[in-house]
Amino acid sequence: MSDSLNEAPAPSEIGPSETTPPAPPPAPAKAGTDWWAEIRGIFWLVLAVLGFHSFIAKPFYIPSESMMPGLLTGDRLVVSKYPYGWSWVSPSFHILPFLNGRLLGHLPERGDVVIAVPPGQTEDYIKRVVGLPGDRIEVRGGLLIINNVPVKRSAGFAVRIPVDANAPCADYPGAIRTGPDGKQVCELPGYRETLPNGRSYTILDTGYSMGDDYAPITVPANRVFLMGDNRDHSADSRYSLESQGLGGPVPWENLGGRAEFITFSLDGTATWWNPLSWFTAMRGGRAWTTLHPDQGKQ
Repeated sequence: MSDSLNEAPAPSEIGPSETTPPAPPPAPAKAGTDWWAEIRGIFWLVLAVLGFHSFIAKPFYIPSESMMPGLLTGDRLVVSKYPYGWSWVSPSFHILPFLNGRLLGHLPERGDVVIAVPPGQTEDYIKRVVGLPGDRIEVRGGLLIINNVPVKRSAGFAVRIPVDANAPCADYPGAIRTGPDGKQVCELPGYRETLPNGRSYTILDTGYSMGDDYAPITVPANRVFLMGDNRDHSADSRYSLESQGLGGPVPWENLGGRAEFITFSLDGTATWWNPLSWFTAMRGGRAWTTLHPDQGKQ
């Protein structure tokens, strides 16, 4: 037998050779956070929100009872900025000094619910427009008189407002009643008031107040006379600035916008640390309530 039988076969006779797989390519280096781009993005977002609030619409919170029964403490609503044009109070934060005039300005209509800034101040008030430039305004025995004609007022009726933490009925002694469902309500005397242009809304007249008698004045040019719907609990154009009022007719430059509708309302029981209370504190039936007065025939 030939010695060649004991020789190891050549590699080619075993089969294809096994090769080491190529090493994976190195992972690309992880890019760091572009903080300058993040800051720019946040800046433009904040600028867009402030621009929307200043020129289009902004949310507003009702902090007092001066516009009851239409608006309750705890209501959140939308105020549009453009109906009367824009002025020094239009920016969300009143950082500008007083400037005469308005850009694309328009006077409000009687009956509009507006936000206004008292002269020399920066706090927003919310009231109803009852007098326009040239109107002769008087209040006699609680009755509003425009151009020597008493404003039409319906017969009195009971307005019942549910009692809760934001509407405790504390300023109306003896007004709390218990309804058939066992829940307490604040029962107050209401009237339907109709302005000369046919717009009507409900007011409260709960008794005597210093604002029940207001000497006749003529509203100057480019000013409006404002009153709260809760006539005996509203610091408005009938009261001086020293009395926390509006100091008479308000310059139209001080109008910040028109109230449009309620978005939601809280009864005062919500706490920031309990998310569940954010929902249980919601008042039912108030969301999307319009704040435009009813329009009847003139």
